[in-house]
Amino acid sequence: MSTAYGARTARRYAASLHGKRRSPAVPVLLLVWGGAAAVLALWWSSTPAVVGDSEWIIGAGRITGLLAGYGCAVLVGLMARVPGLERRVGSDRIARWHAMGGRYTLSLVLAHLFLIVWGYAKEGATGMVVQTVTLVLDYPDMITAAVGTALFVVVGLVSAGAVRRRVSYETWYYLHLTTYAALYLTFWHQLTNGSQFLGNKAACAAWYVLYGGVALLVLWYRILVPVRLNLRHRMRVEAVVAEAPGVLSVLIRGKRLHKLRAEPGQFFRWRFMARGLRWSANPYSLSALPRPDLMRITVKAAGGHSAALATVRPGTRVWAEGPYGALTAARRRHRKVLLVAGGVGITPLRALFEALPAGPGDLTLLYWAHTERDLALRGELEAIADARRARLYYSVDSVHGRRGARLTASTLQKVVPDITQHDVYLCGPPAMTEAAREALAEAGVRAGHIHQEIFEL
Repeated sequence: MSTAYGARTARRYAASLHGKRRSPAVPVLLLVWGGAAAVLALWWSSTPAVVGDSEWIIGAGRITGLLAGYGCAVLVGLMARVPGLERRVGSDRIARWHAMGGRYTLSLVLAHLFLIVWGYAKEGATGMVVQTVTLVLDYPDMITAAVGTALFVVVGLVSAGAVRRRVSYETWYYLHLTTYAALYLTFWHQLTNGSQFLGNKAACAAWYVLYGGVALLVLWYRILVPVRLNLRHRMRVEAVVAEAPGVLSVLIRGKRLHKLRAEPGQFFRWRFMARGLRWSANPYSLSALPRPDLMRITVKAAGGHSAALATVRPGTRVWAEGPYGALTAARRRHRKVLLVAGGVGITPLRALFEALPAGPGDLTLLYWAHTERDLALRGELEAIADARRARLYYSVDSVHGRRGARLTASTLQKVVPDITQHDVYLCGPPAMTEAAREALAEAGVRAGHIHQEIFEL
């Protein structure tokens, strides 16, 4: 996968960018908040009067319950992997919305439980424990709702940062899938016990449309579209090539891969049909421009899945989902571009280095690594720089990996004196990219001209 093979592909890609713009995320947020306002309006219109402390508490419990039910639907919709949303808003931003929304929604669920039990216990002059048992055993669909709520709490706890870092991706992923079961189990009690839905056919219909629409999005984009993609393109491993210590490239051959319309900077979720790999789909970026019959990913052995890729044999079937991500040329605002890569973060930036439309001297790549041996794809980068008359700089700690020059504003300004006139693309380890963002801000680069995408495994 050298520079020569992709020359025509790069020219076609550059031509396709004419007039292309990235849509903002504001309309999505307005739609979400508009839905929340509609949910509050539903409670308001169906609650003519609130009298007494117990009714105020129960009313608060119903509001939090309605918002929690709406929030669950929104969370699933965000992670349905709708291409338009993924490409324009960005997978990293969607993931952050999902994580933040998950915390709020779980808080609403817990608040709903406490307030409803407290309100009914106060109204009936009973204890909290007795009232909880009564609600679960005597009200319709409440046993299944209790099971579903317990699943929500477990998923929320496992997704908390401190716990998430200590469990494997596979454990987290499969526990996260139980969210769908939790949604199904808790859905029905909303309609059979919620006073806003009893006798209100319009509200029931709206709730069915909301949940049914989200279910269709998941069914279409997370199941049917990937099935169609893989039956159509029939991808298999062509070869596995060592690039640097602990870094390897996987070449994947398929049919009519250009029909995927994958862009440099984007990623797929890959599932390799080999022992120990078939049950998880991990995200890896394209490290070169895709050809009609060949794609390539470059991976660092940082975990069980990525390390096991070294054992994958040619001919192994590959199941892919995508393309996803918005770290593409569509984010660009300036004529000049600086790419800052750290370690295996060179993967998507190598593809952009080859593809971004730029005149001589307008494109610069700064590559940070621990040692010289860790500079993956070095020969390709130098060939691209020569062919495109682009600037390429390496910053290596030392031969033995001792700490070298720091990533500071002055360091960046020495490499690119007119750095404020550049768009900057970042990809690398979290500590490196955080230091880079701080240095860029100090150098006067506006936040809107710094482009980075972090996707969760």
